[in-house]
Amino acid sequence: MSGKKIAKEQPDQFEFSLDNKKIIEKLLLKYPEDRKKSAVMPLLYLAQRQNNNWIPLAALRLISNILNMPYIKVYEVATFYTMYNLSPVGKYFVQVCTTTPCMIKGSGKIVDMCKKHISSKQGELNKELNSSWTEVECLGACVNAPMMQINDQYYEDLNESIAEKIFLSFKNNQLPKFGSQIGRVSSEPTNNRKTLNRNA
Repeated sequence: MSGKKIAKEQPDQFEFSLDNKKIIEKLLLKYPEDRKKSAVMPLLYLAQRQNNNWIPLAALRLISNILNMPYIKVYEVATFYTMYNLSPVGKYFVQVCTTTPCMIKGSGKIVDMCKKHISSKQGELNKELNSSWTEVECLGACVNAPMMQINDQYYEDLNESIAEKIFLSFKNNQLPKFGSQIGRVSSEPTNNRKTLNRNA
């Protein structure tokens, strides 16, 4: 049984937008008729993008009908992957990596800023900031640790004060540019280093 939080209040119905219906039509053409169940993940993603970052249970039922697959199978996929949210997370959904490289570089302080500015507990929606946060496993940007993901974008090379400024920017709907927050290009060495030897 998944421990994922399910929204208590659920809409009675869910319909894909006309644009998304067109996307789904093209998407299903990529799969043989007996394999269209494989489209479950992109359909869940479309539903989430359409519905302010979370998927209502009515959308799971609709997807099960579109793909002619049991509802429980759609539910299993939606609850297995952390990329799907089954309760409101707000306009700004913050995922803080706390795996070893980020932890060593100070992700605990980023978590402290989440608790201070967003909510004291993971998964609680801050209605004023229209935001929530959660800890996640490795997001694959270890070289630029510590880092976090806000919706679809990575914010890297963080520290306590940078994270605080980002969270405060939610109030004005003006997030800083994503990527490295210290001007690093891609994963180049810091301080213009050209060697692994710190003394070179």
